Amino acid sequence: MRSILFIAFKLLTERKRQALVSTLGVAIGVAAFIAMSSVMNGFQIYFIKQAVDINAHITLKIEETDDPDRILKAVYGENIVADVLGSKPKDLKDKIIGYKHYLDKYEKDDRFIGIAPHLTGQAIVNYGTKEKSATLIGIEPALERRASVVDDYIEFGNLDKIVTDRNSIIMGKLLARDLGIKEPGKKVTLVSPSGGIYTLKVVDFFNSGITSLDQSRVYINLRTLQAILDKPSQVNELIIRVKDVDQAESLAGEISEDTGYYAESWQRAFSNFLQIFKMQNWITYMMVFAILIVSAFGIFNIMMMTVLEKKRDIAILKAIGYEDGEITKMFVFQGLLVGLIGALLGCLLGYLIQVWLASLKFDLVGIIRASGFVLDRRPRYFVLGFIFAMVFAFFASFYPSWRASRLFPVDIFRSSV
Repeated sequence: MRSILFIAFKLLTERKRQALVSTLGVAIGVAAFIAMSSVMNGFQIYFIKQAVDINAHITLKIEETDDPDRILKAVYGENIVADVLGSKPKDLKDKIIGYKHYLDKYEKDDRFIGIAPHLTGQAIVNYGTKEKSATLIGIEPALERRASVVDDYIEFGNLDKIVTDRNSIIMGKLLARDLGIKEPGKKVTLVSPSGGIYTLKVVDFFNSGITSLDQSRVYINLRTLQAILDKPSQVNELIIRVKDVDQAESLAGEISEDTGYYAESWQRAFSNFLQIFKMQNWITYMMVFAILIVSAFGIFNIMMMTVLEKKRDIAILKAIGYEDGEITKMFVFQGLLVGLIGALLGCLLGYLIQVWLASLKFDLVGIIRASGFVLDRRPRYFVLGFIFAMVFAFFASFYPSWRASRLFPVDIFRSSV
């Protein structure tokens, strides 16, 4: 085996320039895979974690459906040929009946961590001359803590103040900024859909990092919002936190059948984003594989040129007793050596790129907000990059190695006479 490795290394070093180019190609491919995977998956994991934890794993609510032909179907059945113009949406009762029963029932289920009631509604918030539309969410802080991680995103930790002071609110950070509110303690005017005007005090800010939520969300005491919207003892949502987030979809179906209401899992709520993330991952992998394929062709070229130029040397090796399998190993080792060195250099380069990207500080504003790149720096990307490089190197060198082992010494010596 030592002699095989020695000869393989000797043949490889005779073509230093080509070997260096192929090694750098492998290194660039591995580094690109590590860096791009770290950035793309870091963003995706951050978004999913924020969105899932804030918006609940399962949301039980009234399903919004509208069938403009419902009147004709009620009279004539399914076989209708007429059309209804100007049909008004069906008047749905936006409340969950008997919600306290579901609270007690699902609290006892070991598959769930917590469940909390919500009453949601829209309003206009005024501060001075500025006004903004807002989504009001009435909560009970004690239950909300078990069903979500809202405490993690309350800047000054004053969630319980909406219990002790029912005329207080917690406002989204960007909504407060748009209104010109920079610190807690300011009083705002809230205009309800029915035209009622209420004066409330901002006691804290909600800062999740998700732009759409921080620009619209306002937390308020559940009893206070029930009074403002004139919906006494009513809720229109139940949010549920489950132990295994991957089971949210199946549990949502079970809850929907049990309650008769629409249960939406986080997978369904963010299905559009999840599809976009899959497309991004496919594009990333295709680009990296293209780079690795190019580097594999470099390895293939080195091996083929070596086989063509070293036919006589291969014939001599076979004549003195080297078998076909040993000749194959000799050339495969050359490709694997290029892949190994390139993979190690690529892992080092990928790590340095991660460190550099993590040091960059800038304001990222879009679907999420961050002060730089959000990176996923798990070791799995280094392991996968290394494996990909070695697999490509093996397949790139296998055919030339097989060609070398099929050479017949007699034919080579006869042609050289």
